[in-house]
Amino acid sequence: MSLPIREVAALAGRLLLAAIFLHEAYAKLTAYSAAVTYSEAFGVPGALLPFAIATELGCGLLIILGYQTRIAALLLTGFCVVTALVFHVKLGNRNELLHFEKDLAIAGGFLVLFAHGAGRWAIDALRSAKKLP
Repeated sequence: MSLPIREVAALAGRLLLAAIFLHEAYAKLTAYSAAVTYSEAFGVPGALLPFAIATELGCGLLIILGYQTRIAALLLTGFCVVTALVFHVKLGNRNELLHFEKDLAIAGGFLVLFAHGAGRWAIDALRSAKKLP
């Protein structure tokens, strides 16, 4: 039996894309007041932080599981673009430019995931297979 390399790659890609969001949700939860201070320094109300954490955590888990993958991918695409445009706009600073580019690159990865789906090793695929006659 040969290794289904495309399915391994799709699963690994989902895990890698989701990992940063799960980590960042955890970081925000464990340093909540610092996260509020950081967001407010950029004009983002601290009251929005629970929504950011829920988006990162919820969509990150959905991407890993491959459940409602396309919706989660679109939500995280928007999250990445907004993050880039709000928090990383000092493009003359090399570090900020790198974070801006990283956020846009991750958004691009999520658009590919949206376009092609999670692959066969995903709950979405299992649910689709059950609907077939």
